[in-house]
Amino acid sequence: MSPRSLVQASIAALALASALPAAAQFAKPEDAIKYRQSALSVMAAHFGRVGAMVNGRVPFDAAMAQQNAEIATMMSSLPWQGFGAGTEGGKAKPEIWKESAKFKELSDDMNKKMVALNAAAKTGNLDNIKTAFGAVGGSCKTCHDAYRNQ
Repeated sequence: MSPRSLVQASIAALALASALPAAAQFAKPEDAIKYRQSALSVMAAHFGRVGAMVNGRVPFDAAMAQQNAEIATMMSSLPWQGFGAGTEGGKAKPEIWKESAKFKELSDDMNKKMVALNAAAKTGNLDNIKTAFGAVGGSCKTCHDAYRNQ
């Protein structure tokens, strides 16, 4: 199995697991926290690889930008199951659970913008990618400012 196929199979398995009720997925709140932090970490790593190209820190490689945007997009749908009732903690502020509708709105917005980044990456056009990357970054910042402890 190629590395890309292995990553895609792993992501598909994680996506399937995310469709289960949160209570069935996590025996303890710490499990939910670890899950969401792990998913966000993998997403951020691949998003950051696109960012390095967008910001000129590494040479632009359209194929690598597309691959990393695709993985980041797939990962962007996973962490939200780890924010169920009773899973407070980690870097998450308690406002997430007090303002769950607003938090969901922000996570949905980020997911939509991540899908747009993935589409932009498929064009192979760096300017398109830069625009979409900035939109995702702004969405991440908005949510982090409101709901993440530093």
